[in-house]
Amino acid sequence: MSAGGTGSCPSCRAWGALYAGTCRGCYDFARRHEPGPCGTCRQDRPLKEGHCRNCWLQAALQAAGTARRAPDLGPADFAAVRWHQLSFAGVARMNRRPRLPRPDEGPVAAGPADPRWEQLELPAPGQARLFHSRHWTAASVTGPALEQARAIASRLAETRGWNARIQEETRWALTVMLASHVPGEKIPWSALEPALRPRDLSISRTAEILSAAGLLDDDRVRPLDTWIDGKLATLAPGIAGCARSWVTALRNGTPRSLPRSEDTVRIYLRGVHPALEQWSGRYDHVRQVTAADVTAAVAGLRGHKRHQVLVALRSLMRHCKKNGLIFADPAARIPGPERPGTIILPLPAARVAAVTGSAVTPAARLALALAAVHALRPEAIRRLAHGDVDLGSRRITLAGQSRPLDDLTRRLILQWLDFRRERWPRTSDPYLLINNQTAMTTRPVSENWLGGLLRGLGATLEQLRVDRQLDEALTAGPDPLHLAAVFGIGDETAIKYAAAARHLLASAAEEEPPR
Repeated sequence: MSAGGTGSCPSCRAWGALYAGTCRGCYDFARRHEPGPCGTCRQDRPLKEGHCRNCWLQAALQAAGTARRAPDLGPADFAAVRWHQLSFAGVARMNRRPRLPRPDEGPVAAGPADPRWEQLELPAPGQARLFHSRHWTAASVTGPALEQARAIASRLAETRGWNARIQEETRWALTVMLASHVPGEKIPWSALEPALRPRDLSISRTAEILSAAGLLDDDRVRPLDTWIDGKLATLAPGIAGCARSWVTALRNGTPRSLPRSEDTVRIYLRGVHPALEQWSGRYDHVRQVTAADVTAAVAGLRGHKRHQVLVALRSLMRHCKKNGLIFADPAARIPGPERPGTIILPLPAARVAAVTGSAVTPAARLALALAAVHALRPEAIRRLAHGDVDLGSRRITLAGQSRPLDDLTRRLILQWLDFRRERWPRTSDPYLLINNQTAMTTRPVSENWLGGLLRGLGATLEQLRVDRQLDEALTAGPDPLHLAAVFGIGDETAIKYAAAARHLLASAAEEEPPR
């Protein structure tokens, strides 16, 4: 018998995956016990309290109808052993018993067999998700659900340009999750990580295929839900109900408002939570809150913090009033301070030159040009599609507007496309910037990866974008209409940059000595 593969264990005669010539159970048993003649079957085997593992398994099997565990087996149990039950390796356990039916449970009738398919090959226990990957061969396992998932994986591999390694790992992952699949069963998302992460297999790719096959049960709990539940748990029930209704409207939107981002939801709830927690000690519902309570809640705050909390409280009270949860809005007539303005200053020329000289990779140079020339936000750079660039017409589509493509950006895009074509020749990712993690998918690069292109070089992409818009206002004149037309920004943002440029030009004129 070879030291691996599949066969019959020479010690317990169990059929399955072998480890060092025996099944894994006999291998571990022999490591802990010394050999000798068994007191029951008289064979020379490793002994535990005078009996071999095979006799322990048989005695435990015959005593399965009792309440005793394997350590409680006595001489009478071993004396009753006259034969050994054959089994699959990894199935029998000395300390594991079948669940005894409760008195109120009747016999379970076996359902009719599914006529649509027939199990031609019974996978060995080592091929299940609970066993190590080196004990099974993925190609030898089959089943209707597994074949369906493999077909979907083959189509994705062809359209997305997966290399041979990713295709093989995907087949392994699908076999791990579907080797013992029962028709009608769905794989919960929570079962993917403990089964795939120890084997270093992709969870997201496997989940995508299982979802496309209709075999995934997405039982994930979003971190934001857990955080919201923790915040609302400390509030009075009536106040918590109003706050939950408000948070739900922020997250999902309403017929007259768009959904807010998760960061906005966190900022709003974090801002009003101290006030709600204080009111929960005195009131049972938000309708008991008065204008004096709202004023006292923001009295000790200053500047931007006061403005932020007051905006969140107004949003909460407006939602409750609109949905009939309160009779009057106590925050409607409370004056708020004018929002402190942001001082915009140009970046020093030395820092811009340092960043320009230190960006050496094709991706870093392209991201630098998109931020410093076209004033794109980092989010817009991440989601810039490959089809938004028209090299033949020298046009680029940014924020839905077609703009001329300058020579510098065009040259950097060509360099990046040459590198991309050589590095990932089969990728079908629709976004312009990709990396090793996204080349075989259809998602954009992460914020962390994009920010890391210029990390430690003296300026961020956002700083370069702000400096570009301010430089345009200083060079072409502080005209908000011109800034809005060039960069496609909103009216308020264009007015803000024009005001900053006007202030800097006036300051420079005052500092200039008279002629």
